[in-house]
Amino acid sequence: MRMMGKDSIALLSAAPERIRNRDSHYAYRQDSDFAYLTGLDEPEAVLALVPGRKPAEVVLFLRSRDPDRERWDGERLGPERAPESLLVDDAFPIEDIDDILPGLIEGRSRVFYHFGRDPGFDQHVLQWLERIRAQVKQGARPPHEFVDLGHSLHDLRLFKSRAELQVMRESARIAGLAHRATMRAIRPGLNEADLQAEFEYVLRKHQAVNAYEPIVGAGPNACVLHYRSNRSPIRDGDLLLLDGGAEYQWYASDITRTYPANGRFSAPQREIYELVLAAQHAAIREARPGRPFTAMHEAAVRTLAKGLLELGLLSGSLREVLNEHRYRRFYMHKTGHWLGLDVHDVGDYRVHDQPRLLEPGMVLTIEPGLYFAADDATIPDAYRGIGVRIEDDVLITKGEPEILTADVPKTVAEIEHWMAGLA
Repeated sequence: MRMMGKDSIALLSAAPERIRNRDSHYAYRQDSDFAYLTGLDEPEAVLALVPGRKPAEVVLFLRSRDPDRERWDGERLGPERAPESLLVDDAFPIEDIDDILPGLIEGRSRVFYHFGRDPGFDQHVLQWLERIRAQVKQGARPPHEFVDLGHSLHDLRLFKSRAELQVMRESARIAGLAHRATMRAIRPGLNEADLQAEFEYVLRKHQAVNAYEPIVGAGPNACVLHYRSNRSPIRDGDLLLLDGGAEYQWYASDITRTYPANGRFSAPQREIYELVLAAQHAAIREARPGRPFTAMHEAAVRTLAKGLLELGLLSGSLREVLNEHRYRRFYMHKTGHWLGLDVHDVGDYRVHDQPRLLEPGMVLTIEPGLYFAADDATIPDAYRGIGVRIEDDVLITKGEPEILTADVPKTVAEIEHWMAGLA
């Protein structure tokens, strides 16, 4: 609130419930910004931050207790318990918001708000503003400026607190358990859906859910970057790419591992896998304070390009391959993204038109890959249909980066030993 100034107010609404079809709802997921600021896991709520207001600067509007509705939908927190449970200064029933909130806005020159994220609530905000403007002749002072709430708030979310990191480590641990279980369960003859079920079972067993719909791609399906079907048979000789993470107490982990269905990498699979792993190691070495975010991608790309040239899968000089982006035939995405309450978390990647410099407390993914389409007649047959991605979650510290997902087997030897039950 110090960043806002005492003549301002910030408004944020909870995520609405989403209807799947007719009387069926999707599982409720709170808006990440609202969760970050309140900890409330309910719809139909509004937060007002009013710097300098006495006696209450943090005001929450939420649903009242209702025994009849709670019999159907579950327990509500209610305004009476919110101040103690959520550490807000004051709480009111959401049905009273029209009577109270305009008075909180009046006299404030600046409103921090996310226009366009909740069109229904946008209309309420505009109606309150019009009500205040209609009373100008009676001395009311409407705000004269709207400021995007996301810029300041998302910069805060980019730097994780100790409490957040504790939860993120647990999220990474749970996802790691799921990856290890799936790695050990795989065998030719199963279906991708069998492994998705194994992965999600472990998450649920540890009070977590998917951070996103997992990608479970066997054989050439591993070359589809956003593969979602997850229902093809797994054949002897296939590699399986599993990109899946846990959401635990709202915080996401994001891990990708690629491993052989029969427990042993073939020679071409090993060549590609170890090249991707070398690229990831090169990128991780750049995950240091003061380094630009882009340095990790550049290091990974340089390693991949050099390796592709050595394998004869690209031609020309290293400079030509890099300058002309020839590597994009086989590596077409970036090497990482911010991680937190959202799997692709908020935070600017550029500051003052320059790549953002890494700082302690940031958490990001590092995920290089190589993808060789099964129908690519320009490459040797042995490489066709191979898709490899390796992804870990990395905390920037004052020194060496902390790999939050380091307990998931990653080298060829570690994977083969784990799959054989030797580790």
